[in-house]
Amino acid sequence: MSDTLKDTFWSRIDAVRAGMLESNGAPARPMAHYADKDAKALWFITARQTDIANAARAGAPATYVIASTDAQLYGTLRGTLHHVPDQTKLDALWGPMAEAWFDGGKDDPDVFLARMDLAEAELWATDGAAKFLYETAKANLTETTPDVGDHGKVTF
Repeated sequence: MSDTLKDTFWSRIDAVRAGMLESNGAPARPMAHYADKDAKALWFITARQTDIANAARAGAPATYVIASTDAQLYGTLRGTLHHVPDQTKLDALWGPMAEAWFDGGKDDPDVFLARMDLAEAELWATDGAAKFLYETAKANLTETTPDVGDHGKVTF
């Protein structure tokens, strides 16, 4: 099941708008991510002097928590943050979300590109609100546990 759940993760992660990223003692912060299936990584654009940037410079362990009813995907992802000064990658990722945070655009000297290499995750992939309500009602009537989707641990 973990390969199926991993495939589900990669097919749905782009529909997740943001999550909470923490690393190396830095408190969890809301961050938008950019998924890179081929690299088994998530990319983040942040400011150079943030706790997240400092953790990435140190190659620190990180945790990213996602919860999205739109994507029907929930999880805790673990991996390692790295600073990757790659202008080509930054150009590919840059868009309105990042533009809103930096006055100088992608050439702003405060722009910092970080990659989270994924190691493992615990994921829940649901079948949507209607199925959840049906399964909950059925479980209450039959005294069984509701089947609300797939759950498991995956490694990347």
